[in-house]
Amino acid sequence: MEIDEDLKAFLVESSENLNQLEVDLVALEIHPTDPELMTRIYRHFHTLKGNGGFLGLNTLESITHAAENLLSRLREGQLTLNLEVTNGLLQVIDAVRVILTTLETTGEAGEFDFTGLIETLAQLKSSDQVGGEAESSAAAELTSLTSAVLHPSSIAESAIRVDVDLLDDLMNMVGELVLCRNQILEFANTQSDAYLTDTSQRLNLVTTELQEGVMKTRMQPIRQLWSKFPRVVRDLARSLDKQVRLVMEGEDTELDKTLLEAIADPFTHLIRNCIDHGIEAAPIRTAAGKPAEGQLLLRAAHESGYVNIEISDDGAGIHPDQLKQKAIKSRLITPEQADRMTDQEALKLIFLPGLSTTEQVTHVSGRGIGMDVVRTNIEKIGGAVDVQSQLGQGAAFKLKIPLTLAIAPTLIVTCGGERYAIPQVSLLELVRLEGEPAQQGVEQVHGALVYRLRGNLLPLVYLTDALQLKQAASASNGGPTAEPEDILNIVVLQAVDKSFGLVVDAINDTQEIVVKPLGKQLKGITCFAGATIMGDGRVTLILDIQGLAQRTHMVSEQQEAAVRATSDQTSTQAAQTQPLLLFQGPDKRRMGIRLTGVARLEQFAWEAIERVGHQEVIQYRDQILPLIDLSAVFGQSAATQPALEGEPLQVVVVISTKAQNTDDQTMFGLVVEQIQDIIDEPILIKGPATQSGVECSAVVQGKVTEILDVEAIAQTVQFVSPQRPVAV
Repeated sequence: MEIDEDLKAFLVESSENLNQLEVDLVALEIHPTDPELMTRIYRHFHTLKGNGGFLGLNTLESITHAAENLLSRLREGQLTLNLEVTNGLLQVIDAVRVILTTLETTGEAGEFDFTGLIETLAQLKSSDQVGGEAESSAAAELTSLTSAVLHPSSIAESAIRVDVDLLDDLMNMVGELVLCRNQILEFANTQSDAYLTDTSQRLNLVTTELQEGVMKTRMQPIRQLWSKFPRVVRDLARSLDKQVRLVMEGEDTELDKTLLEAIADPFTHLIRNCIDHGIEAAPIRTAAGKPAEGQLLLRAAHESGYVNIEISDDGAGIHPDQLKQKAIKSRLITPEQADRMTDQEALKLIFLPGLSTTEQVTHVSGRGIGMDVVRTNIEKIGGAVDVQSQLGQGAAFKLKIPLTLAIAPTLIVTCGGERYAIPQVSLLELVRLEGEPAQQGVEQVHGALVYRLRGNLLPLVYLTDALQLKQAASASNGGPTAEPEDILNIVVLQAVDKSFGLVVDAINDTQEIVVKPLGKQLKGITCFAGATIMGDGRVTLILDIQGLAQRTHMVSEQQEAAVRATSDQTSTQAAQTQPLLLFQGPDKRRMGIRLTGVARLEQFAWEAIERVGHQEVIQYRDQILPLIDLSAVFGQSAATQPALEGEPLQVVVVISTKAQNTDDQTMFGLVVEQIQDIIDEPILIKGPATQSGVECSAVVQGKVTEILDVEAIAQTVQFVSPQRPVAV
């Protein structure tokens, strides 16, 4: 029979309490006035009673409550401990064991009648003596039940409690073993000894399994943190006169115990914030057409070595303009900065210290010292927090937390002859430029280095400058380093509410590293978060992305304003440009298609063409792809036919733009003569359409180009077969 984790934990803890109770009761007989023993016994019975009541075990709650009443008289000195009292309390222990054993074996508490035992305890409470008949009846009752229940190998016997410090030491030793494993693997890869290779691979397997096993000993389900929130939500909702329903998903998601403790306070504050600021009172919700009861959702799931956690509500949402006004009023930003902010950037103002959206201070919130602490605590453990909101529909706080602090997925880069590790939680994307794009890609806007990434200006930070590595690299290599303009490697990173590009010499690979803390002497260096030892035995420093951004300041306030203004202008210009696919059409006509409707560019052999009725088709990605030959649509002279039958068929796979946002998408292939280029430039329209299927004539790159109306071609022209080439 499967027993859930909560019941299993209750059985283990209760068994430990009963064992300790037996020892303490026997000791109390020898030292009946020992206050410490008396208090400990009372506390154990009280814990059993509370847990029993929480799980709905009414019989267990009744008998432990009776024992608790008896102990109260003993603690207050109104009753003297004697043989009868000790026997009665020991019988309670036996009765609880019967209930726990039945619960473990059947999953139910069982129908037990301990009326006689409860009456015995009541008599003992009111008198130093109890009738032998009542005591014998209770003892016989227990003997009968005990013999009927089969004390099998219990869950408590198979469980063991280990001190967290011991697990920490074990994890550190496994970390050292992982480092040794990496060194041996790297050495074995350079050797031709087959026996060494086999042995190192076996070591790799065993070490990996051992590492995973030790990590599991520290992993605990997030329900252990969430279990206290139903009460928190209930009490807070009642105090604010609101109706709130708590929904929890992914309670079995496991997280390192240390991280569970670290996120407890941020979690509590976010939940209180959602109830206080987000969810409206019942009359307001009803007037807005919402259910009177608001919903608070907690969701957790594993993804790529991290735990994604969402705390969301279906309340009023966060108004970006109100946040801007509050920030201006608190002198945290200027009106000019507020005007340049997008709504998403404005939402992140909520994490600024000293900012509160509440008009007056209450016992719940209003002092502006919560959300900045939430972000700081999450980032301390290598995590990230983001906020999203939609007015009238609610807000969501999304946390990204590493599974453990001991092992971290990172990107390894090289700069100035040294390797550095970048935590993947801060990584957005990688950009590599070579040749002319690298030489002309970096621009200066009012003294700030930027790169135009998809129309947006991305501030750049050269790691060699940030860490002052240029002179060291030149000295160690015996000369100047390679010109950075020849090859440009940009690691796009997210720091707090800004993204920036970190320029490095080389991007190596991704690795899960064993994180080692820095010594006391180095903790003041804000750009490093720790260190690790690589497979070759060399130390690699882990970059602190937040600290690096703060240390370099990226751009000044004036530069940022100029960069943003230039970026806005660039975006406006980009809106006037259109990405086009250029190709040669029939009769050597220069044609183009808007790239938004192009799915892929393909080449097919003529032998792959099949016929369905009068239509030529090709089997393509588990679909039957109809073909439209532009030569047949617009007409073609024999001189432009392909010269050799062996040449492949050039096909532009198109998705109908009118169907792109629906489930019923239309996909077909346009057969063209030769694909020429993909560009993103302004279209200067010079003339009207020349014939049906052509949207307009335009000058592109100084040449007249016909821009096709793909929708018109697909809808007005019957699908026609591609013309077979004429063999020469």
